Amino acid sequence: MRVLVVHPGASWSTADVEAGLSYGLKQHGVEVIPYRLDERLDKAGSEVFYRWRQQRRGRPDLPKPDGSMVVYQASEPALAMALRHQVDAVIVVCGMFFHRDVIVMLKRAGVPVTVLFTESPYDAEKELGMASIVDGCWTNERSVLDDFRKVNKRAGYLPHGWHPERHIPSAAIDDDAPAHDVVFVGSGFPERITWFNAIDWTGIDLGLYGTWKGLGLKRQVAKCIKGAQVNNTYASSLYRRAKVGLNLYRRSKGFGLDRSNPRISHAESLSPRAYELAACGAFHLSDYRAEVPEQFGSLVPTFQTPQEAEQLIRQWLRDDEQRARVAEALPASVAEASWVDRARVVIGDLQALLLENAA
Repeated sequence: MRVLVVHPGASWSTADVEAGLSYGLKQHGVEVIPYRLDERLDKAGSEVFYRWRQQRRGRPDLPKPDGSMVVYQASEPALAMALRHQVDAVIVVCGMFFHRDVIVMLKRAGVPVTVLFTESPYDAEKELGMASIVDGCWTNERSVLDDFRKVNKRAGYLPHGWHPERHIPSAAIDDDAPAHDVVFVGSGFPERITWFNAIDWTGIDLGLYGTWKGLGLKRQVAKCIKGAQVNNTYASSLYRRAKVGLNLYRRSKGFGLDRSNPRISHAESLSPRAYELAACGAFHLSDYRAEVPEQFGSLVPTFQTPQEAEQLIRQWLRDDEQRARVAEALPASVAEASWVDRARVVIGDLQALLLENAA
Protein backbone atom coordinates (compact mmCIF):
# COMPACT_ATOMS: atom_id res chain seq x y z
CA MET A 1 0.00 0.00 0.00
CA ARG A 2 1.21 3.51 -0.83
CA VAL A 3 -0.27 6.55 0.94
CA LEU A 4 0.28 10.28 0.86
CA VAL A 5 0.40 11.53 4.47
CA VAL A 6 -0.32 15.26 4.76
CA HIS A 7 1.50 17.05 7.58
CA PRO A 8 -0.87 19.06 9.82
CA GLY A 9 0.86 22.37 9.10
CA ALA A 10 1.48 23.17 12.76
CA SER A 11 4.93 22.40 14.14
CA TRP A 12 4.28 20.96 17.59
CA SER A 13 1.79 18.50 19.12
CA THR A 14 -0.14 17.72 15.93
CA ALA A 15 3.17 17.30 14.10
CA ASP A 16 4.10 14.66 16.68
CA VAL A 17 0.91 12.78 15.77
CA GLU A 18 1.90 12.83 12.09
CA ALA A 19 5.42 11.66 12.91
CA GLY A 20 4.06 8.80 15.01
CA LEU A 21 1.49 7.70 12.45
CA SER A 22 4.01 7.80 9.58
CA TYR A 23 6.48 5.78 11.66
CA GLY A 24 3.83 3.20 12.50
CA LEU A 25 2.67 2.84 8.91
CA LYS A 26 6.24 2.27 7.72
CA GLN A 27 6.75 -0.46 10.33
CA HIS A 28 3.91 -2.38 8.66
CA GLY A 29 5.44 -2.03 5.21
CA VAL A 30 3.31 0.85 3.96
CA GLU A 31 5.11 3.20 1.58
CA VAL A 32 4.60 6.69 3.00
CA ILE A 33 4.85 9.72 0.69
CA PRO A 34 5.18 12.77 2.99
CA TYR A 35 3.49 16.05 2.10
CA ARG A 36 5.13 18.74 4.24
CA LEU A 37 2.27 21.19 4.60
CA ASP A 38 4.19 23.20 7.21
CA GLU A 39 6.98 24.04 4.79
CA ARG A 40 4.52 24.74 2.00
CA LEU A 41 2.51 27.12 4.19
CA ASP A 42 5.64 29.12 4.96
CA LYS A 43 6.56 29.30 1.30
CA ALA A 44 3.02 30.10 0.14
CA GLY A 45 2.68 32.85 2.72
CA SER A 46 5.87 34.51 1.55
CA GLU A 47 4.88 34.27 -2.12
CA VAL A 48 1.28 35.44 -1.72
CA PHE A 49 2.17 38.50 0.33
CA TYR A 50 5.18 39.32 -1.82
CA ARG A 51 2.98 39.40 -4.93
CA TRP A 52 0.43 41.54 -3.10
CA ARG A 53 3.07 44.10 -2.07
CA GLN A 54 4.38 44.24 -5.62
CA GLN A 55 0.94 44.63 -7.22
CA ARG A 56 -0.34 47.27 -4.81
CA ARG A 57 2.34 49.67 -5.99
CA GLY A 58 0.15 50.30 -8.99
CA ARG A 59 -3.11 49.48 -7.22
CA PRO A 60 -3.06 51.00 -3.70
CA ASP A 61 -6.64 49.83 -3.07
CA LEU A 62 -5.81 46.14 -3.74
CA PRO A 63 -7.23 44.14 -0.80
CA LYS A 64 -4.75 42.29 1.39
CA PRO A 65 -4.89 38.52 0.83
CA ASP A 66 -6.58 36.46 3.51
CA GLY A 67 -5.33 33.23 5.03
CA SER A 68 -7.47 31.05 2.78
CA MET A 69 -5.40 32.05 -0.24
CA VAL A 70 -2.24 30.89 1.53
CA VAL A 71 -3.87 27.64 2.63
CA TYR A 72 -5.09 26.91 -0.89
CA GLN A 73 -1.72 27.57 -2.49
CA ALA A 74 -0.01 25.36 0.10
CA SER A 75 -2.55 22.54 -0.29
CA GLU A 76 -3.16 22.41 -4.05
CA PRO A 77 0.12 20.65 -5.04
CA ALA A 78 -1.01 17.62 -3.00
CA LEU A 79 -3.26 16.72 -5.92
CA ALA A 80 -0.33 16.52 -8.35
CA MET A 81 1.81 14.64 -5.83
CA ALA A 82 -0.90 12.06 -5.17
CA LEU A 83 -1.37 11.44 -8.89
CA ARG A 84 2.33 11.42 -9.67
CA HIS A 85 3.04 8.77 -7.05
CA GLN A 86 -0.19 6.88 -7.81
CA VAL A 87 -1.06 6.57 -4.14
CA ASP A 88 -3.81 4.27 -2.94
CA ALA A 89 -5.13 6.89 -0.52
CA VAL A 90 -4.41 10.22 1.16
CA ILE A 91 -4.31 10.60 4.94
CA VAL A 92 -4.60 14.19 6.15
CA VAL A 93 -3.48 14.65 9.75
CA CYS A 94 -5.58 17.21 11.62
CA GLY A 95 -6.90 19.00 8.51
CA MET A 96 -6.89 22.43 10.13
CA PHE A 97 -4.74 23.98 7.39
CA PHE A 98 -5.64 21.77 4.41
CA HIS A 99 -8.03 23.36 1.91
CA ARG A 100 -11.39 21.66 1.38
CA ASP A 101 -11.33 22.37 -2.37
CA VAL A 102 -8.25 20.17 -2.74
CA ILE A 103 -10.07 17.32 -1.00
CA VAL A 104 -12.88 17.68 -3.53
CA MET A 105 -10.41 17.64 -6.44
CA LEU A 106 -8.60 14.58 -5.09
CA LYS A 107 -11.89 12.71 -4.89
CA ARG A 108 -12.82 13.78 -8.42
CA ALA A 109 -9.50 12.31 -9.53
CA GLY A 110 -10.45 9.01 -7.90
CA VAL A 111 -8.08 9.26 -4.93
CA PRO A 112 -9.71 8.30 -1.59
CA VAL A 113 -9.16 10.94 1.09
CA THR A 114 -9.21 10.26 4.83
CA VAL A 115 -8.54 12.53 7.81
CA LEU A 116 -7.15 11.78 11.25
CA PHE A 117 -8.77 14.47 13.39
CA THR A 118 -6.65 15.47 16.39
CA GLU A 119 -8.63 18.36 17.90
CA SER A 120 -11.84 16.71 19.09
CA PRO A 121 -13.88 17.92 20.86
CA TYR A 122 -12.29 21.39 20.91
CA ASP A 123 -12.84 22.04 17.21
CA ALA A 124 -15.59 19.50 16.53
CA GLU A 125 -17.78 21.82 14.47
CA LYS A 126 -15.08 22.40 11.81
CA GLU A 127 -13.98 18.77 11.97
CA LEU A 128 -17.52 17.53 11.36
CA GLY A 129 -17.78 19.78 8.33
CA MET A 130 -14.66 18.24 6.83
CA ALA A 131 -15.72 14.73 7.89
CA SER A 132 -18.84 15.10 5.75
CA ILE A 133 -16.83 15.39 2.51
CA VAL A 134 -14.05 12.80 2.95
CA ASP A 135 -14.15 9.05 2.32
CA GLY A 136 -13.27 8.10 5.89
CA CYS A 137 -11.97 9.60 9.12
CA TRP A 138 -10.91 8.98 12.69
CA THR A 139 -11.45 11.11 15.78
CA ASN A 140 -9.24 11.15 18.87
CA GLU A 141 -12.23 11.62 21.23
CA ARG A 142 -14.56 8.69 21.79
CA SER A 143 -17.45 10.74 23.22
CA VAL A 144 -18.06 12.46 19.86
CA LEU A 145 -17.79 9.36 17.66
CA ASP A 146 -21.56 9.11 17.18
CA ASP A 147 -21.61 12.70 15.89
CA PHE A 148 -18.96 11.83 13.32
CA ARG A 149 -20.80 8.69 12.24
CA LYS A 150 -23.90 10.76 11.52
CA VAL A 151 -21.98 12.59 8.79
CA ASN A 152 -19.57 9.83 7.69
CA LYS A 153 -20.38 6.12 7.91
CA ARG A 154 -16.64 5.28 7.87
CA ALA A 155 -15.80 7.35 10.94
CA GLY A 156 -13.84 5.56 13.66
CA TYR A 157 -12.22 6.21 17.02
CA LEU A 158 -8.42 6.21 17.00
CA PRO A 159 -6.80 6.96 20.38
CA HIS A 160 -3.54 8.83 20.51
CA GLY A 161 -0.31 6.90 21.01
CA TRP A 162 3.41 7.09 21.69
CA HIS A 163 6.47 6.96 19.44
CA PRO A 164 8.59 3.81 19.94
CA GLU A 165 11.83 5.66 19.20
CA ARG A 166 11.16 8.70 21.39
CA HIS A 167 9.07 7.58 24.35
CA ILE A 168 10.91 4.71 25.99
CA PRO A 169 12.69 4.58 29.36
CA SER A 170 15.99 3.61 27.72
CA ALA A 171 16.14 6.51 25.24
CA ALA A 172 19.06 8.90 25.61
CA ILE A 173 18.35 11.90 27.84
CA ASP A 174 19.24 15.36 26.56
CA ASP A 175 22.11 16.72 28.65
CA ASP A 176 20.53 20.20 28.60
CA ALA A 177 17.24 19.02 30.12
CA PRO A 178 17.03 20.11 33.78
CA ALA A 179 15.61 17.93 36.56
CA HIS A 180 12.55 19.65 38.06
CA ASP A 181 10.39 18.60 40.97
CA VAL A 182 7.32 19.11 38.76
CA VAL A 183 7.20 19.65 35.00
CA PHE A 184 4.49 20.57 32.52
CA VAL A 185 4.89 20.94 28.75
CA GLY A 186 1.97 22.57 26.95
CA SER A 187 0.21 25.81 26.04
CA GLY A 188 -1.18 28.41 28.45
CA PHE A 189 -4.89 28.06 27.85
CA PRO A 190 -6.89 30.30 30.24
CA GLU A 191 -8.10 27.41 32.39
CA ARG A 192 -4.49 26.29 32.87
CA ILE A 193 -3.43 29.81 33.85
CA THR A 194 -6.17 29.81 36.51
CA TRP A 195 -5.12 26.33 37.66
CA PHE A 196 -1.42 27.16 38.13
CA ASN A 197 -2.26 30.46 39.84
CA ALA A 198 -4.45 28.65 42.40
CA ILE A 199 -1.54 26.59 43.77
CA ASP A 200 1.12 27.70 46.25
CA TRP A 201 4.37 26.54 44.67
CA THR A 202 6.56 27.52 47.61
CA GLY A 203 9.38 24.98 48.03
CA ILE A 204 8.60 23.25 44.72
CA ASP A 205 10.83 23.52 41.65
CA LEU A 206 8.24 23.86 38.88
CA GLY A 207 9.32 23.83 35.23
CA LEU A 208 6.86 25.28 32.69
CA TYR A 209 7.52 24.85 28.98
CA GLY A 210 5.44 26.17 26.11
CA THR A 211 3.53 29.39 25.42
CA TRP A 212 2.99 31.10 28.78
CA LYS A 213 4.54 34.57 28.81
CA GLY A 214 2.18 37.51 29.10
CA LEU A 215 -0.91 35.36 29.66
CA GLY A 216 -1.64 36.29 33.28
CA LEU A 217 0.43 33.96 35.44
CA LYS A 218 1.08 35.27 38.93
CA ARG A 219 4.68 36.25 39.62
CA GLN A 220 5.49 33.08 41.58
CA VAL A 221 4.49 30.91 38.62
CA ALA A 222 5.82 33.20 35.87
CA LYS A 223 9.30 32.74 37.34
CA CYS A 224 8.95 29.02 36.55
CA ILE A 225 8.71 29.51 32.77
CA LYS A 226 11.84 27.78 31.53
CA GLY A 227 11.40 27.62 27.77
CA ALA A 228 9.06 28.11 24.83
CA GLN A 229 7.91 25.27 22.59
CA VAL A 230 10.11 22.17 22.85
CA ASN A 231 10.27 19.18 20.54
CA ASN A 232 9.05 15.73 21.50
CA THR A 233 12.53 14.35 22.16
CA TYR A 234 13.40 17.15 24.59
CA ALA A 235 9.99 16.83 26.28
CA SER A 236 10.71 13.14 26.83
CA SER A 237 13.94 14.06 28.59
CA LEU A 238 12.12 16.57 30.79
CA TYR A 239 9.51 13.98 31.74
CA ARG A 240 12.07 11.37 32.69
CA ARG A 241 14.20 13.75 34.75
CA ALA A 242 11.30 15.25 36.71
CA LYS A 243 10.05 13.76 39.95
CA VAL A 244 6.42 14.49 39.02
CA GLY A 245 4.95 15.13 35.58
CA LEU A 246 1.61 16.86 35.08
CA ASN A 247 -1.08 16.09 32.53
CA LEU A 248 -3.62 18.91 32.35
CA TYR A 249 -6.45 18.70 29.82
CA ARG A 250 -7.59 21.81 28.02
CA ARG A 251 -11.20 22.89 27.98
CA SER A 252 -11.08 25.91 25.68
CA LYS A 253 -12.56 25.53 22.22
CA GLY A 254 -10.69 26.75 19.17
CA PHE A 255 -6.97 27.30 18.76
CA GLY A 256 -6.30 30.66 20.41
CA LEU A 257 -5.50 31.44 24.04
CA ASP A 258 -8.27 34.04 24.38
CA ARG A 259 -10.12 33.98 27.70
CA SER A 260 -13.39 34.66 25.88
CA ASN A 261 -13.28 31.35 23.99
CA PRO A 262 -16.14 29.00 24.94
CA ARG A 263 -15.42 25.78 26.83
CA ILE A 264 -16.26 22.18 26.03
CA SER A 265 -18.86 20.48 28.21
CA HIS A 266 -17.51 16.92 28.13
CA ALA A 267 -14.54 14.79 27.06
CA GLU A 268 -13.33 11.32 27.98
CA SER A 269 -10.23 10.39 25.99
CA LEU A 270 -6.54 10.56 26.76
CA SER A 271 -4.21 13.15 25.27
CA PRO A 272 -0.90 12.33 23.55
CA ARG A 273 0.85 13.53 26.72
CA ALA A 274 -0.83 10.82 28.78
CA TYR A 275 0.56 8.04 26.58
CA GLU A 276 3.98 9.66 26.24
CA LEU A 277 4.50 10.16 29.97
CA ALA A 278 3.55 6.56 30.69
CA ALA A 279 5.65 5.11 27.87
CA CYS A 280 8.67 7.05 29.15
CA GLY A 281 8.20 5.54 32.59
CA ALA A 282 7.59 8.99 34.06
CA PHE A 283 5.51 9.23 37.23
CA HIS A 284 2.73 11.75 36.72
CA LEU A 285 -0.53 13.14 38.02
CA SER A 286 -3.53 13.96 35.86
CA ASP A 287 -6.79 15.79 36.09
CA TYR A 288 -9.68 13.39 35.68
CA ARG A 289 -10.97 11.95 32.43
CA ALA A 290 -12.80 8.66 32.14
CA GLU A 291 -10.02 6.93 30.22
CA VAL A 292 -7.37 7.72 32.85
CA PRO A 293 -8.43 5.04 35.39
CA GLU A 294 -9.54 2.74 32.55
CA GLN A 295 -6.05 2.79 31.02
CA PHE A 296 -3.84 3.16 34.08
CA GLY A 297 -5.83 1.97 37.08
CA SER A 298 -4.24 3.41 40.21
CA LEU A 299 -0.88 4.09 38.54
CA VAL A 300 -1.89 7.65 37.63
CA PRO A 301 -3.45 9.50 40.57
CA THR A 302 -6.11 12.00 39.45
CA PHE A 303 -7.45 15.27 40.82
CA GLN A 304 -10.37 17.55 40.04
CA THR A 305 -9.30 20.78 41.75
CA PRO A 306 -6.00 22.65 42.14
CA GLN A 307 -6.21 22.08 45.89
CA GLU A 308 -6.41 18.30 45.41
CA ALA A 309 -3.51 18.53 42.96
CA GLU A 310 -1.31 20.47 45.38
CA GLN A 311 -1.93 17.90 48.09
CA LEU A 312 -1.03 15.06 45.74
CA ILE A 313 2.07 16.83 44.45
CA ARG A 314 3.48 17.41 47.93
CA GLN A 315 2.53 13.89 49.03
CA TRP A 316 4.26 12.19 46.10
CA LEU A 317 7.33 14.43 46.19
CA ARG A 318 8.03 13.05 49.67
CA ASP A 319 7.79 9.40 48.59
CA ASP A 320 10.74 8.56 46.33
CA GLU A 321 10.31 4.81 46.72
CA GLN A 322 6.65 4.70 45.73
CA ARG A 323 7.19 7.06 42.81
CA ALA A 324 9.91 4.79 41.47
CA ARG A 325 7.67 1.73 41.85
CA VAL A 326 4.85 3.36 39.90
CA ALA A 327 7.18 4.73 37.23
CA GLU A 328 8.59 1.27 36.60
CA ALA A 329 5.10 -0.15 36.06
CA LEU A 330 3.79 2.57 33.75
CA PRO A 331 5.31 1.48 30.39
CA ALA A 332 3.54 -1.88 30.56
CA SER A 333 0.19 -0.09 30.90
CA VAL A 334 0.58 1.36 27.39
CA ALA A 335 2.57 -1.46 25.81
CA GLU A 336 -0.11 -1.99 23.15
CA ALA A 337 -0.83 1.70 22.53
CA SER A 338 2.14 2.77 20.41
CA TRP A 339 1.76 4.35 16.97
CA VAL A 340 2.69 0.99 15.51
CA ASP A 341 -0.46 -0.43 17.10
CA ARG A 342 -2.56 2.55 16.02
CA ALA A 343 -1.26 2.27 12.45
CA ARG A 344 -2.54 -1.32 12.30
CA VAL A 345 -6.08 0.03 12.80
CA VAL A 346 -5.58 2.71 10.13
CA ILE A 347 -4.31 0.14 7.61
CA GLY A 348 -7.25 -2.17 8.28
CA ASP A 349 -9.74 0.65 7.79
CA LEU A 350 -8.01 1.78 4.59
CA GLN A 351 -8.04 -1.75 3.20
CA ALA A 352 -11.78 -2.03 3.91
CA LEU A 353 -12.35 1.34 2.21
CA LEU A 354 -10.36 0.34 -0.88
CA LEU A 355 -12.13 -3.01 -1.15
CA GLU A 356 -15.51 -1.33 -0.87
CA ASN A 357 -14.60 1.18 -3.54
CA ALA A 358 -13.35 -1.57 -5.83
CA ALA A 359 -16.58 -3.52 -5.41
